[in-house]
Amino acid sequence: MDTVILFIVGVLVIALGLLVSIALHEWGHYYPAKKFGVYISQFMIGFGPTLFSRTKGDTEYGIKAIPLGGYVAMAGMYAPAEPGGKPEASTTGFFDQVVGDSATPQTATELDIDTRSFYRLPLHRRIIIMLGGPVMNLLIAIVLYAVVLMGFGFPSLSLTVGFVSECVVPATESRSECLPEDPAAPGAAAGILPGDRILSVAGEPVDEWFRVTEIIRTSPGRPVALVVDRGGEDVQLSVTPLLSERYAFDESGEILVDEDGNPIVEYVGFVGIGSSFVNQRQSVTTVLPAVWDNVVGVVRIIVTLPERLVDVAQAAFGTQERDPNGPLSVVGVGRIAGEIASVDSLAVRDRVSSLIGILASLNVALFVFNLIPLLPLDGGHVAVGLYEGAKRRIYRALGKSDPGPVNASKLIPVTLVVVGILGSMSLLLMYADIVNPIRLFG
Repeated sequence: MDTVILFIVGVLVIALGLLVSIALHEWGHYYPAKKFGVYISQFMIGFGPTLFSRTKGDTEYGIKAIPLGGYVAMAGMYAPAEPGGKPEASTTGFFDQVVGDSATPQTATELDIDTRSFYRLPLHRRIIIMLGGPVMNLLIAIVLYAVVLMGFGFPSLSLTVGFVSECVVPATESRSECLPEDPAAPGAAAGILPGDRILSVAGEPVDEWFRVTEIIRTSPGRPVALVVDRGGEDVQLSVTPLLSERYAFDESGEILVDEDGNPIVEYVGFVGIGSSFVNQRQSVTTVLPAVWDNVVGVVRIIVTLPERLVDVAQAAFGTQERDPNGPLSVVGVGRIAGEIASVDSLAVRDRVSSLIGILASLNVALFVFNLIPLLPLDGGHVAVGLYEGAKRRIYRALGKSDPGPVNASKLIPVTLVVVGILGSMSLLLMYADIVNPIRLFG
């Protein structure tokens, strides 16, 4: 029963965090638009029927029944179809053209509305407004990554011995159990115990596990002095690394192969001990690189999305396994959050850290996704603005009269196609996350 409750709590935490992220995304559009004097009739979280709203000044603020989006309704997001015509109402919401939320202002004259229309702003202000939402998601991700890396820490190798092998198994064999003919591992023979914290190796004080392994690997057949902290006391030991064969790895952790495709084996010193992982708090300099790595990962998923969706479809309607690094719907993300919250093998701080990390990754995904230069996404509005600016500069260079604002409403049919495709992909991912979900714990 407790496991079920914790699973639900994990799902609710992610759902609430996503809702707040969406609200802040829309606030990123709302705030600069308000500062620039744009007429805003609605600021809504969700879509569908309105559950609650109140009007303050010109703007109605509210929450709608389906919390999977949000929008800011700005006057004149689409320029008039004809010179002197009435600007077309629209919103920043992804579902604007689908659900038909009314964005028609009700509390001002048409002249005031037209004067304060979005399309009348200078190009740089329109771009600031449309990028405000994605930038807000990026800032949220940076803050959440800082909390995880600097507050909770990141699993790293420590100087504490996590395990001690009993024997030496050749690298060319995949077994883990010891056989009578296997030589004893030097670490066990030297009396090293799990929980020992290594202070020095060969008379050299060490502050990272990689230095320990480096000295051991280069000292086969020679006694190496170790000083370990065992229960608060310094214990002096001597271990003689065994000359052992091991596969050679490259910097990315892949096994190196020769010209014939055979694995390359190297001979190094081997003791048979391994480090335990501990959460080590990271410096502030690690935050932005971590966010950037996540951004690059999301971009790769989007670029290869058609291929990945084929794999998702095969997994959903066949017996193929899901790619653990593949795309997920909100259903899949919620399921993973529930699993993390309910698994007993993780400490509470690790569960909290993982949930915050999921929210950080979701905000990175929202940042990258909204920058795609297709309407109705924010990147689509920016692309239209850049096209309009380039067109005006070309006309000006050619000595022609100003062509006026671009009538982006002509792209609405294309927008509907994009929404249909993205909606279909979302439904496929949701179905796959229900019938063949990605599981973190078996």
